[in-house]
Amino acid sequence: MAVQSVSPGAQGNILLVDDDAEIRALLGEYLGKNGFQVKTLPDGRLLQTELKREQTDLVILDIMLPGLDGFSLCQMIRQFSSVPIIMLTAASEETDRVVGLELGADDYMAKPFSARELLARIKSLLRRNRIAQSGAGLSEPRFLVFGDWKLDLLRRELLHADGELEILSGTEFALLQLFLRHANEVLDRDAISEITRNRESNPLDRGVDVQVSRLRHRLRDQQRELIKSVRNQGYIFRASVQRSG
Repeated sequence: MAVQSVSPGAQGNILLVDDDAEIRALLGEYLGKNGFQVKTLPDGRLLQTELKREQTDLVILDIMLPGLDGFSLCQMIRQFSSVPIIMLTAASEETDRVVGLELGADDYMAKPFSARELLARIKSLLRRNRIAQSGAGLSEPRFLVFGDWKLDLLRRELLHADGELEILSGTEFALLQLFLRHANEVLDRDAISEITRNRESNPLDRGVDVQVSRLRHRLRDQQRELIKSVRNQGYIFRASVQRSG
């Protein structure tokens, strides 16, 4: 099974995995016209090979795929890569969206969706990713140290004192960096959503809470000693943060 490449461009490299040939063709053409190089796959059999073979800036994953579904593929990607992931879900399935975020997806779009909105989401994620990657400049510290953890802002890695390395998704990295830079301050859900997802939080959207829950799991914070919920407000990160490097 060959990988189909569509419309080379300078905005970034996108890998689209969807078993619907019409969606692959339409999105490939639309995103290609907007400056992206798009490669498409009808299923996940070659996904890992393709990601490791060359630079990919963002992955779009349909949930309903033959063979391994989008959830399994998302989980597999997060074992070795922090590449931004947008999942395509059924419009009525909130559970699918929550599970996708819990497994490490950065965002989701419900079908049927607007190609223009998807393009805006892609640009937002890539912009945030590039800002994060360039965030550790000469005037910035290399590491943020708290408790038993050290966050490497340059390599975007989270290292525990026992030597275990955590690979963070783009959203997890942005969320943790936000908490660390505003430690001991209450952050409301709108502020968190605006910074990590570039849009305000919908009262019915559980995305922020799911991402916080996933970050708690990463930090082994089951007792919520680090990230505390503040009723009717948001969250507060309780830690002493040291800057080094």
